[in-house]
Parts: sequence; structure tokens; C-alpha cells
Amino acid sequence: MKIINMVCAPGRTGFFFDDQRAIKNGAAPDGAAYKGTPVTEGFNAVRQAGESISIMLVLEDGQIAWGDCASVQYSGTGGRDPLFLAANFIPYIEQYIKPVLTGREITTFRKMTNELESMEVDGKKLHTAIRYGISQSILDAVAKSRHKMMCEVIADEYDTKISEKMIPIFTQSGDGRYENADKMIIKSAEVLPHGLINHVGTKLGLHGELLEEYIRWLRDRIITLRTTPDYNPTMHVDVYGTIALVFGFDTPVIADYLARLEKAAYPFRLRIEGPVDMEEREKQMIALRELTKEVDKRGINVEIVADEWCNTFEDIKYFADNKAGHMVQIKTPDLGGIGNTVEAVLYCKKNGMGAYLGGTCNETNRSAEICAHIAMATKPDQILAKPGMGVDEGFMIVFNEMSRILALKDM
Repeated sequence: MKIINMVCAPGRTGFFFDDQRAIKNGAAPDGAAYKGTPVTEGFNAVRQAGESISIMLVLEDGQIAWGDCASVQYSGTGGRDPLFLAANFIPYIEQYIKPVLTGREITTFRKMTNELESMEVDGKKLHTAIRYGISQSILDAVAKSRHKMMCEVIADEYDTKISEKMIPIFTQSGDGRYENADKMIIKSAEVLPHGLINHVGTKLGLHGELLEEYIRWLRDRIITLRTTPDYNPTMHVDVYGTIALVFGFDTPVIADYLARLEKAAYPFRLRIEGPVDMEEREKQMIALRELTKEVDKRGINVEIVADEWCNTFEDIKYFADNKAGHMVQIKTPDLGGIGNTVEAVLYCKKNGMGAYLGGTCNETNRSAEICAHIAMATKPDQILAKPGMGVDEGFMIVFNEMSRILALKDM
């Protein structure tokens, strides 16, 4: 079967583009916006509307295969590609990529996405968001040409087995970390709450006391609201490097603080994502490696999750090989083509590193559904509920897609 046309449509995402550097430098919340001047190239405000591009491949039998190009909330920082705006990139896609795919015979997902990954324009690889969306549409096209589910295509081509159960879903609270935590507990989310601890003064505390109080509150809230005693979710809090800002990038002192958080979370398991941000890959790997060693040596029951500066498949292998963390967030848009996401999950599992199939609140319903297929075919430790920060919508999209896969897989 052939692809006979490609159609692009501009879209919105489930959240915003935020200038992370400006926020870290003190841009203050102002309702749903932020006060302050953007500092990252391409931003015209500290917070602006998230954008996407739907890539629709018209197949010769009339079917439409599609995926969504999207980039992360904190674009342009942490070694990532620049801000992804639809008006800038639709003409680029139509000029350089549409002619390559139009008239193309559909072969295998791996072959076609490997070609996409190696494609260059003026000596540069395609923007990660473009590779992300087009690879989704290719996976859908292969699935439609074979009359299979997308997860079945992945399982066939990567020699895996589709999961017999749901993958644990990790829910994001955004700044609504109290009310949204209630939603998560009521819905029995297995991993919660994210927390968005991205500001020292208002969220972490000048001595880390605000986060410690919040974790203690969350522990008590789970016990109060749960309907069965066997509901024991994992706490997973993203701190965006703020712990190191408070405790001076001092590994033993940071470990002391993590021990405090462990006690606050007890009896629940605790993960801390991004305790430090060294603003450079090598330094970040070393810092997380040393912190992981210190935590393990002391027997502190807190898992370190790598995120910043761990963006590409090569980065993920580098952090996994060096045990820089107990778990890696596989931030799907940052990896480009979703074949890299598949490979990253399988590599982490093979090499003893926790695999968190993540992404960003700034994705779309379509990219979230396709990631659910990747998860069911590769069995990561957890998958992010996305898009958005409102809990209900992202949780519904990911949960329902996995539920449909389970219902259909043995037909």
C-alpha cells in the first residue's frame, strides 16, 4: 500500500510553552500567566500557548493515518531543540518532507522511521517535534496497512509481547497540587502527584520545608481518602533542580534532605525527579551518579529520576550505563522518532534502569494514545498521563486507550 498524500493541520496542545530559565530566574506567577521578561530564544512571553501540527497521511485505499508533532513544555532549554511553532514549521514540512513520503510504498515501521531519523536538511537533522509526529503517522500507516493495532506492529517488529495488564499511570498536578492530588487518589492513580516544584521560595522552601510539609500532607491525604487499604501509590515529585539550589550542590547534604523526605512519605514509596540541574550533560550525569551512590550506600528509600540533560536515546544510554539515577524519564518528544522511545524503554529494562515512559503536559490526545500503544508493547515501569495538568483528561486518555488494547488484543 502507498501513501498518496500528506496533509498538515495546525493544532493546540494540552498545556503551554514555558520559559524555564525565566521561571528559575524569578518570573512570578500571575494567574495562569507569569510576570517577567522571557530569556530563552523564540519566546515572546514567559508563558505562551502550546502548539502542535497534525500530520495526516492519505493512504491509497482512502484510510487516513495520523500523528501529532509536539514539543515539551520547557522547550529550548536543557539541551533541547528550539521552540516549535506551527506557522514556522508547516511550510518546512511541506517543502522538505511531503515530497519524500508522497508516493512512498509502506514497508516496515522500523525501516521507515530509521530513514526519517537520518534525514537532514542543510546538514541538520529534523526538529525533534517533526520526527516525533511523522513517526507516529508512519506507525499508524503501517498498522492500517496490516489491519493491526499499533502496539501489535511494535510487538511484531521488536519481538516483544503485549502487556497482559495496565501499565501504572503517573499523574501530573501542575500548580493545583492539593485539589488535583485528591482527584488522583479518588481515581486510584498508581503514581502521583508530580507537584511542579519549580520555585524555591514558594514551593520547595528556603530550607526544603515546604516540600517536606507537602509530602507529609499527601501521605495523610492518601490514607484518609483511599477506599481500600491495599491502595499504596508511589509518590513521584519533580523538583526541577531546586533541591540543589537550596543545598548547594553538596551530595551528602542533599542525601540528608532526601532522608527527611523518605520519613515524610512513609509508608509510601518516594521518587524524586531532577534533584539537581547542572546545566550540562556530563556534569549532570556525574552529579546524579554520585547522588545515587550516596542514597544507595545509606539505604535511603528514595529513587532518583533523571530528566534534565537526558533527552536523546544516546543520553538515556549514557545515564543508564553510568547508573546516574534509579530511573530515567524517557521524554518522548525529546527523542524525536518514536522508534527511539521504543528502543529506550527496552534498553533501560535490559540494563537495570527504571523506565518511565514520560513526555510532557504540552502534548496532544493523539500523541498520548500512541504512547499508550508503545507502553503496552514495551512494558515500562510507568507511563505519564498526558496531555495537560488537570489530571482527569490525561488520565482518561491513557487509561482508556490501554483498556481498549486489553479488550481487543486476544480477539
